[in-house]
Amino acid sequence: MTDRAVRRRRQALFLLFFLPGIALSSWVTRTPDVRDRLGLSTGQMGLVLFGLSVGSMIGILCSGRFVSRFGTRPVIAFGTLLIILGTAVIGAGSAVPSASLVTAGLCLFGAGMGGGEVAVNVDGADVERLTGTAVLPTLHGCFSLGTVIGGAAGMAATAAAVPVSWHLAVVALIAAGMLVHAMRAVPAGNGISISTAPSTPAPGPGPGPARRPGPQVWKDRKLLLIGAIVLAMALAEGAANDWLPLLMVDGHGLDAAMGSLVYVGFAAAMTLGRFSGSYFLGRFGRAAVVRASAVSGAVGLLLVIFSDSAAVAATAVLFWGLGASLGFPVALSAAGDSGPDQTARVSLVAIIGYVAFLVGPPALGFLGDHYGLRSAMVVVLVFVASAILIAPAADTRGRATAMADVPHHTPPGTNPAGQPRENRS
Repeated sequence: MTDRAVRRRRQALFLLFFLPGIALSSWVTRTPDVRDRLGLSTGQMGLVLFGLSVGSMIGILCSGRFVSRFGTRPVIAFGTLLIILGTAVIGAGSAVPSASLVTAGLCLFGAGMGGGEVAVNVDGADVERLTGTAVLPTLHGCFSLGTVIGGAAGMAATAAAVPVSWHLAVVALIAAGMLVHAMRAVPAGNGISISTAPSTPAPGPGPGPARRPGPQVWKDRKLLLIGAIVLAMALAEGAANDWLPLLMVDGHGLDAAMGSLVYVGFAAAMTLGRFSGSYFLGRFGRAAVVRASAVSGAVGLLLVIFSDSAAVAATAVLFWGLGASLGFPVALSAAGDSGPDQTARVSLVAIIGYVAFLVGPPALGFLGDHYGLRSAMVVVLVFVASAILIAPAADTRGRATAMADVPHHTPPGTNPAGQPRENRS
């Protein structure tokens, strides 16, 4: 690919990360209104959110096979289309009102996120390899930036008493325009075949004699530890995305508009952490950054859960957001560097992350119904604290170097795929 094509592809991926952020935060900031409109308890709201889990699992389980068979481009397009459709259906369910229709919308939304976002991350990891720079933190920063903008708009819509259905319909229309524009720059094929060197025959997206079976990456202990890191940090992010406005309303006595404002603060902290991530990764390395992130997230969660001061809890959300910001993208980069078959490794860790991000948080609603949302967040705190201990697994640079030094029948100065070796941060 030419440098110009890579730049256009990277910009398209920025937009494809930005779009789900806006859609997700638009829904999240209206959860108190939707709950009141449907007349549901916390436990019943957890059942509605279970639609997100079901859709997510369907999308996640299908994503790897679809990317291997069709390439990333159609999977990204179809997944993002489901996100847009799900947003519109959620709005329609709020207007009726119908809990089953909102649940169906969340199922569509989850299927789009679970399937499409795994494919976007695989494509992002390939761009990272082509450019030799840490692209994934910035890409995930665009998702967080989308949550800030969508959250601010949702907070304004809440304060102005704009009906949820009108709000989400406008979001769906804007997102559809973004999708059409972005897909023009996303090339066909999947990550591993797109980045094949010109001198090497490029395998097609489907099975064929040129494609060798990949290693059983799920047996790699180092990769599974990286997956445990992303599970913990994605759960911290997903729990805030699903429950933070309600947590501040029910657990700390804020009104719906202020609860949305706290969520916007969380999203802003996530955005700051991700856009500044490349600097800190270059200066301190992955393991130190993951450990510091986990400490920050744990401190923030500790104060939100156990402090009775709404002001302290709202401030602590910023530490929670900063802590959750880099775990997911850094772990994906580490997975790509951890051994052969980059696509399979990134896909596995991305699947673990999206299971935690989309499937885990709705289960917290059942705990919240019995013990309160603040107590339910102790589960998240335990996972984030465990990431402090396993943070060294994120440092795969030595492993990648060792693998690159294994003799292969490739030209001098190239990696086994026939490409120049690159220094990765």
